[in-house]
Formats: sequence, structure tokens, C-alpha cells
Amino acid sequence: MSIYRNWVMASRPWSFSMTAISVSVGSAIAAIDGNFSWAFYLLTLLAGIFMHAATNLLNDYYDVKSGVDFKGVSTGIYRPHPLLEGKLTSRQVLMETCLLYAIATAIGLYLAAARGWSLLAIGLIGVFASITYTAPPFKYKYMALGELSVFLMWGPLMVMGSYFIQRQAFSANALFISIPFGILVALVLLANNIRDISHDRSKGILTLPIIIGERNGLRLYSILVIVAYTGIIGMSLAGPLHLWTLIVLLSMPLALKLMCQMMKNIPDDADAQTAKLDTAFGVLLVISLVLEGMV
Repeated sequence: MSIYRNWVMASRPWSFSMTAISVSVGSAIAAIDGNFSWAFYLLTLLAGIFMHAATNLLNDYYDVKSGVDFKGVSTGIYRPHPLLEGKLTSRQVLMETCLLYAIATAIGLYLAAARGWSLLAIGLIGVFASITYTAPPFKYKYMALGELSVFLMWGPLMVMGSYFIQRQAFSANALFISIPFGILVALVLLANNIRDISHDRSKGILTLPIIIGERNGLRLYSILVIVAYTGIIGMSLAGPLHLWTLIVLLSMPLALKLMCQMMKNIPDDADAQTAKLDTAFGVLLVISLVLEGMV
């Protein structure tokens, strides 16, 4: 039984809220526009979570294999890391990864057949981005492209894909609304990379904060938080969002506190704290969209 518990912990289940929010945002926008199916929503959510879990596992596998993660590194201190702790073998992690990819792919193929083969293009982009994140030969996370990929995956790609599954069409509104949350999810990785500048540089890894420097990385972090909130305010006042969405501003005190903390002293769990901000922001965004749909 312990191996299954370790498999769950290795997949980082606490991070799945990001996927749940992205899928919910796209589906809620579709409901406002006229169509919503609980069955398709749940299937989309399952496929997204299985893909997210597989990505996390493969990321850990290659980070450990390449020597980026080891005992004593920040990642292994503030969160469970069964592979690093010796609770799982590399083979066991790869077995779980393949199983999760297989389930996500099966659900994705069913959804593409049921709702439209245009969805297959989104799925293929997602799978390619997931596998090549840290896997050779691309390993684009180590080429300062991680933040951009995370923004695209959890922003436009996942939100518009979820919308398409419900409506069998794409939406410019879904694209615009996906941007603020996508930005905040990308900031989880940016916070991680700012904290790990010295470690990543010693491993020959290239990240965005290494290119622009710690100070500019912190400035970019603050600017993007402001952009996310400004985007919500602008779209609430001018469209396509409605005034309900201003309840997202209830998460602003958490954002301001985190920005000040980052500028003062970068915490070991900077990425986890940023993820908490994402969750607060995203849950309020989903609630506002549900309220709009009810009205």
C-alpha cells in the first residue's frame, strides 16, 4: 500500500488545483455562452490532472537523473520527494508516468472523437510540451523557456481546450480571460527559478532569472502580478468579463504581501507561496464566472 501512497505524493497532488482552475475557467465561460456538460467537464478535468501528474513525475525523474535535484536541495526540503528520498525507484516512477500518460491519452482521444478532431492538435501540443520539459534532447526548461511554456499550457491551451470540449468551437473571450491566470501559474516557476539562481548556475542550467539577474527577475515577478490584476480589472470594466469578476481583488492583499516578501527575502517555499496566490485568484475567478452564468 505504501508504494501507492508514494506514487500519489510523487505526483504532487497539491499542484492539481492549477489544472482544476484552468479547466473550470474554460468550462464556465462555455456555460455562460450556452453549453455545459458535467460529463465532458469531469473527463476534461481527469485528463488534465493525469497529464499534470505525469509531467510532475517525469520532471522529477530527469531532475534527479541529471543531478539537478539531490538531498539538501530546496525542492527536497520543503516538499515530499519520494524518488529523492529513496521511497520510489526510478523504474517505479517511470511505470507510473507511462500509466498516467496512457490514461490521459485515452481520455483525450475519446474527447477528440466525441467533440471534434481539432482538439487533437491541442492534445499533441500539450503532450509534446509535457514530455520535452526536462527530457532530452530538448530539455527546454533548462533553456529559459519554462515560464513561457507554463503560461501557454495552463493559460490559453488548457482554458481554450476546455471551452472547445463544451462548445465545439474556439473563443477569443476564453483566450483573453485565460491570460491573467496563465501569468500567475508561470510565476510559480519564476519564483522557483529566482530562488534557485545559484544552484541552477552551478549545474549549468539556463533560466530566465539567470539571464536577466535576480533583481530584474524580482521586478518582473512584481510587474506580472500587477499585469494579472490589471487585466482582470480592465476586462471587468470593458469586457468580456463582468463586474462580478472584481471579487478576484479579494486576493490582492495576499499578492501584495507576497510581493513585499519576495523583494525583502526570497523564501525557500517561494513557488509554493505563489501557488497559494494562484489558487486564491483562480478560485475567485471561477466563482465570479459561475455567478455570471447564474445571473
